[in-house]
Amino acid sequence: MIKILVVDDHAVVRQGVRQILSEQFHGAVIGEAQNAEEMIERVRKNSWDIVLLDIGMPGKSGLDALKELKQGRPKLPVLVLSAYPEDQLALRMLKAGAAGYLSKDSAPNELVQALRKILGGGKFISASVAELLASNLSDHSEKPPHELLSDREYQVMCLIAVGKSLKDIADDLCVGVSTINTYRARILEKMQLKNNTELTHYAIENRLVNRLVS
Repeated sequence: MIKILVVDDHAVVRQGVRQILSEQFHGAVIGEAQNAEEMIERVRKNSWDIVLLDIGMPGKSGLDALKELKQGRPKLPVLVLSAYPEDQLALRMLKAGAAGYLSKDSAPNELVQALRKILGGGKFISASVAELLASNLSDHSEKPPHELLSDREYQVMCLIAVGKSLKDIADDLCVGVSTINTYRARILEKMQLKNNTELTHYAIENRLVNRLVS
């Protein structure tokens, strides 16, 4: 009996995924969690075959949640579901231990295909992600400035780019404003940018954030 944990802060998304899985994986046990903390608790208390993880939840980021989950359950496969294009976070999530990365815009049959491949011991990456991986491994490819950032610096950059104040970012990440100021200074230095306006322009031009995110 397959046990699948669906993690998403939107009930309608969890319901839709549950319906797809129930139709394709007969007899499967499907659990739900609405945030990272609830996911970690459910993983601690129960045994799961795979986790479907949304990375756009409020509070702890999907990347941080994945890292924490893999520390406690390193062999538990995780399929990341994201509303962001694959070229934004796929490589970081895969490096952090995800077994696959799938856009929420994908067709239901692609979700099923990804799950079956991962449950069979494999990994799921699309052709575009495979191209990104190949480019990333090339010694001759020049990495864009944002690839120089650490995972936390990248996260802070994206939050600044969508218009969040340093105080709001500090509250979201449960750190002090001075810490976020330090991250901001490192980001601007590494990317050779002067201010938040240039940072936001860079993030939008490189499709690192959604223009509609607030």
